[in-house]
Amino acid sequence: MDIAQYRRHAHRLVDWMADYLETVESRPVRSAVAPGEIEERLPDRPPETGEPFERIFADFERDLLPGVTHWQHPSFFAYFPANSSPPSVLAEMLTAALGLNCMLWQTSPAGTELETRALDWLRQMIGLPEGFAGVIQDTASSATLCAILAARERATEFAANRRGVSGEDRLTVYTSAESHSSVEKAVRIAGLGSESLRAVPVGADGAMRCDALAEALERDVAAGARPILVVATLGTTGASGFDRLDVAGELCRRHGAMLHVDAAWAGTAAIAPEFRWMLEGVEHADSFVVNPHKWMMVNFDCSAHFVRDPAAFVRTFEIVPEYLRTAEHGRVIDYRDWGIALGRRFRALKLWFVIRSYGVEGLRAIVRRHVGLAGELAEAIAREDDFEVVVAPRLALLCFRYRPSGIDDPAALDELNERLLHTLNDSGRLYLTQTRVAGAYVIRFCVGQTVTERRHVETAWSFIREAARGLPR
Repeated sequence: MDIAQYRRHAHRLVDWMADYLETVESRPVRSAVAPGEIEERLPDRPPETGEPFERIFADFERDLLPGVTHWQHPSFFAYFPANSSPPSVLAEMLTAALGLNCMLWQTSPAGTELETRALDWLRQMIGLPEGFAGVIQDTASSATLCAILAARERATEFAANRRGVSGEDRLTVYTSAESHSSVEKAVRIAGLGSESLRAVPVGADGAMRCDALAEALERDVAAGARPILVVATLGTTGASGFDRLDVAGELCRRHGAMLHVDAAWAGTAAIAPEFRWMLEGVEHADSFVVNPHKWMMVNFDCSAHFVRDPAAFVRTFEIVPEYLRTAEHGRVIDYRDWGIALGRRFRALKLWFVIRSYGVEGLRAIVRRHVGLAGELAEAIAREDDFEVVVAPRLALLCFRYRPSGIDDPAALDELNERLLHTLNDSGRLYLTQTRVAGAYVIRFCVGQTVTERRHVETAWSFIREAARGLPR
């Protein structure tokens, strides 16, 4: 493809992307294809000669789009959002055109220095105190892994990187029983083993019980183990529980452990001062992660990881072979030394575009709208005799279930709500996911897509009632 062809096709694609964002609401939210259906449409062998772009794009529309679940649909209420925005998409276009690898300062000074500045903007926006330095990771899973590795090295005086982790080390990690599965995966990858992870029970509010955390720490210390890290969650995935950072921080200080805070989804809400209650005690944190690619209109992937002691992370990850030495080494930030990957995309550009395009007040307004819509939905559910709010809105997430009179058996209620969820999602009109609260199967409803308005939530609720009451019993 020469530049003239590229220019022509690029203009066409921009028009297509604009049309897509304008009309995505008319598409089914979740793909309805069967497993293997998309793969069957694709040739078994690659083409021997190049094909015209028109044919490639036609196949994209015909063969691939039916297998797309539309995360930017205003009726996407599943999981947590992975929302986007036109400024972010435009920045990604520039990022792709530039094709930078921001592994070292020298390989892209603008990439490094914009990342430093944009993350300090974000630190100020969400109310983190001075003393945190930021780096963009791909996901919060990577940030958690980095925190566990840094905690492991600090606890072993940086010996584990040399000799590995031995059974005699007996290093332990603590987190909520409702924390993200990435915590256990990171513990495994770090070589500590799942048996070193303590899943601390939660209370009725979905938060890690502080008394249970204290007991687990004391029990392990008495048995000769060494606590190295507590992972506290702000906004658990299932039902949005918020762990107490102040208490967890004091316990970490008492036992010489680090504190990592997973605020991947909920941290964005802290840009609005009225939601900063969640940050009480954050001054104790050694590591803090929030994902602008979840709820800040920055498209995937862009995970902001803030650390108190960058030197400890650099010492954990830095390896400098001759081919990576530069004249500036030691005088500049080389972000490849702050995490796992050597190669790094120019992710800071889209964060910068979004912050500048919306401004802090514009982003606050979107968060407040989403939180308000979740509250209105909870009130509507509470007015119905055959539905119940199981978890009242914690920011923009709530959990509910259908509970018609005459069905009191827990297993029957679980089965009924599971059928309801499948009916809703199979319709293509909205997309929801499930969790369990106190053992009961419930349906999650998370408001967070960029263009979701009141009418989308009201239409979803009307359809939920209609579908539930039409289920055979």
